[in-house]
Amino acid sequence: MADLYLSQFAPVPRLVVKQTAVPTPRFPVIDAHNHLAEPFGGGWDQRPIDELLAVMDEAHVRAYVDLDGGWGEDILHRHLDGIKARAPERFRMFGGVDWSKWGDHGDRFGEWAAARFRQQVARGADGLKIWKPFGLSVVDHQGKLVEIDDPRLDPLWAAAGELGLPVLIHVADPVAFFYPLDNTNERYEELNAHPDWQFPSPPFPPFMKIMTDLKSLVSRHPKTTFIGAHVGCYAENLGWVGQMLDDCPNYYVDISARLGELGRQPYTARRFFISYADRILFGIDAGAHLETYRIYYRFLETDDEYFNYGDSPIPGQGRWHVYGLFLPDDVLKKVYHGNAERIFGIRIS
Repeated sequence: MADLYLSQFAPVPRLVVKQTAVPTPRFPVIDAHNHLAEPFGGGWDQRPIDELLAVMDEAHVRAYVDLDGGWGEDILHRHLDGIKARAPERFRMFGGVDWSKWGDHGDRFGEWAAARFRQQVARGADGLKIWKPFGLSVVDHQGKLVEIDDPRLDPLWAAAGELGLPVLIHVADPVAFFYPLDNTNERYEELNAHPDWQFPSPPFPPFMKIMTDLKSLVSRHPKTTFIGAHVGCYAENLGWVGQMLDDCPNYYVDISARLGELGRQPYTARRFFISYADRILFGIDAGAHLETYRIYYRFLETDDEYFNYGDSPIPGQGRWHVYGLFLPDDVLKKVYHGNAERIFGIRIS
């Protein structure tokens, strides 16, 4: 048989197993990690809000945390005025940091960023979103890479703590993104399609340097609530994430965009959810997308085996399928909405 290109390989599983449709979650949901603008949100900020609310209602999503303010204050203001103002009880909007201004403020940048965040909050922001360029490509006024635990930023983190608002922080992508793009890389297809998602060391910092710096930062600011995006940016190693949760009582994680990782380690992931039920937030990071919500509900609620965790025939994050966690009701309630209610000051139950 002639060699087959990987792009042409589309195996169809012949496994006969139970398939459970979960059109609605067992309990109401707060989506704690999502977007409204392009590219991730699907352009909901340009569509009628009634359509957005209709999708949320069908998915039983009572509240939606929009992180697009991290892209700029103009987006934050647009979403505050055009969406949150229309349905304030349904949305929380996060602000962000304009790293490009470091050159204007030098070593006092942290104080400037803290002041800007306070102004964003006065305008209506509900938290602070930190994007992954921080720790990978953000540089200071001397062109030097800014490390995640740089003490010059302490005023910013302290301001969030003083205001009682959470910091949702994304500092690293899947571990495979930090390895060479060769025949051993399990995310080869994804990285080949998105070469700008590769962060090999050098020139980028090693993955574990980023993670240990994150832990140092969170540990140094115990009065500030931090949420580690995407299972704390290390879903491949739930033991490490669990240890950080043990060591840092002010730390939480969301599960957005990591079903592919969680679902291929179902026994470990189930133990993780049960052990840290008070520290895990629901989120999908895919816009208000009904079918994606339903895949998450199936993953969390059923014991279905070996199913596609994406919405395309070949899962986008890796050529494997996942297994459901069949979580107990008390854990589901906390993950779906209880923890987010406490952190974001939302009451839906």
